[in-house]
Amino acid sequence: MGVLVITGTGTEVGKTVVTAALAAVAAARGSRVAVLKPAQTGLLPGEPGDVDEVVRLAGDVTARELVRYPDPLAPATAARRAGLPVLSPAQIAAEVVLLDETHDLVLVEGAGGLLVRFDDAGSTIADVAWAVNAPVLIVAQAGLGTLNATALTAEAVLRRGLETVGVVVGSWPEHPDLAARCNLADLPEAAGAPLLGVLPSGAGTLPSADFAAVARESLSPWFGGTFDPETFAAQHAC
Repeated sequence: MGVLVITGTGTEVGKTVVTAALAAVAAARGSRVAVLKPAQTGLLPGEPGDVDEVVRLAGDVTARELVRYPDPLAPATAARRAGLPVLSPAQIAAEVVLLDETHDLVLVEGAGGLLVRFDDAGSTIADVAWAVNAPVLIVAQAGLGTLNATALTAEAVLRRGLETVGVVVGSWPEHPDLAARCNLADLPEAAGAPLLGVLPSGAGTLPSADFAAVARESLSPWFGGTFDPETFAAQHAC
């Protein structure tokens, strides 16, 4: 895999922590890893953003942020309010291609969900995935409501001629409720793709060395980790 697009079923689902985990595991295996955040919203210049968090957790990876808007809104809306230029899929794709030439793995983290708008034409991270022929990884919540959100995201991916490689739970609670435990078996069906990882709640607060170990345990061998979805589901049976 050269390029992977990471999208969420919504905001605050753990995309950045999952991106950092993927980067940490790949970097530990000797891969040259780049992480691209096309549009960062809700932060002022100089404030640490998602790519800074990835570097803090994953270590020696290339990090790129293309534009930043101060309001915590969809990039198109935030750009309009700030009077700043929007970012087109072609611009994002061009940066992806450049990074792909010098890296083994390029992780592209979207803003919010799959269909969040980057410009007034309605362009989304899905258009970027199409432009660079990249598969999509869905980051989902653990609890009630996640099956519908995951199924809608996966359906949108499929309708755009893209591939969903799998789903990762971005934040698994210390004390999962009945819905979270049952969702372990149902999420792959909702996504139409396998469960490829479960990151524990609070993983993003760990020091980098501890995070690397947790990342390896929390991601599928498909990504270089040791996570076994059947064993995990059996341990949390509903």
